[in-house]
Amino acid sequence: MYADLNNHHRDTVERIFGHPASGNVEWRQVLSLIEAVGTAVEQHNGKIKLTIGPETEVMAPPRGKDIDKQTLVDLRRMLEGAGFNPGQSSTRPDNRVRDHGDGRWGEPD
Repeated sequence: MYADLNNHHRDTVERIFGHPASGNVEWRQVLSLIEAVGTAVEQHNGKIKLTIGPETEVMAPPRGKDIDKQTLVDLRRMLEGAGFNPGQSSTRPDNRVRDHGDGRWGEPD
């Protein structure tokens, strides 16, 4: 999956997974990446609902142009769960299902 991204998105993924954590990952680059691999929907309260693979997070856009460390950690978890870690090759598909908490199982809406 990682190889399917364009060079800008691959650079963003590498900055997200870089060690030590880069302090200059721009929010606009993150949104562009998310829209390429998942969905980003702006909610009425100004927050963004991000979905990558089986994971969904609601995040507030940063005040500045760069994301903070906690957002970086959350993005790493979400991208890795969907097979977008540049340090490992994912050959097996993600077959996890999501418990919606109301008795429904399956893909998130």
